Amino acid sequence: MAKVLPKWKKDYQPDAIIGNVENLAHGNGFTKSTLDELTALGFDGFTSGDHAFKTAEAETLLTDKSWLLARPANFPPSVSGRGYWRLKVGSKDLVVINLIGRVFMEENYDDPFRIADTIINEFKNDGDVGGILVDFHAEATSEKVALGWYLDGRASAVLGTHTHVATRDERLLPGGTSYITDVGMTGSTEGVIGVKKEIVLERFLKQTPARFEPVEAGPAVVQAVLVDISSPTKANSIQYLKEELTI
Repeated sequence: MAKVLPKWKKDYQPDAIIGNVENLAHGNGFTKSTLDELTALGFDGFTSGDHAFKTAEAETLLTDKSWLLARPANFPPSVSGRGYWRLKVGSKDLVVINLIGRVFMEENYDDPFRIADTIINEFKNDGDVGGILVDFHAEATSEKVALGWYLDGRASAVLGTHTHVATRDERLLPGGTSYITDVGMTGSTEGVIGVKKEIVLERFLKQTPARFEPVEAGPAVVQAVLVDISSPTKANSIQYLKEELTI
């Protein structure tokens, strides 16, 4: 990211940069030092997913309002942190909502569709809001596609994360919402979704537990999407970005 983002900032001049950081700290969650690194590069805020609480620092960071950092909003209400935040971008605010799917996921989360309704309705008549972006961290493509249709015309963008593989189905839905089933990952292309392939193969072949370790050198990829937001319910365009490099 440190090699690619400066070039992208120069080429595309984004108004806001947002990253999903649930695998930021050596593949498991995030720490203050890793968030500081991305902030120094120009990131404005962060979302997460099922690994949000993997590190000892997570709860402290998620409850610290000085960070624009979300955990999925459909975690149980008693869970620390917040499920959305808002960022001043020019004269308007960008609202970023973090949701997690339920299909094929290990935990029993609250309904992301109804939670999305509740949050979006909070901003329905808020004239200060100029855009609403949803990060839907989910396993099943069908669940992500369904949420895209459900929120079409009610959010500026519905962007899928979690599977690490870019689906390349980016489009504007009929109601104007920009959508992609999965943005993809930033990480090694010489492993299995960023993890050392030897570890993953052994787990598949032997069906025994193994500690995942990310590949830290060699061919890699940085993936993202560039969304041109026109209103809280629509976007002008969505563009997939990809840069291959060696780390």
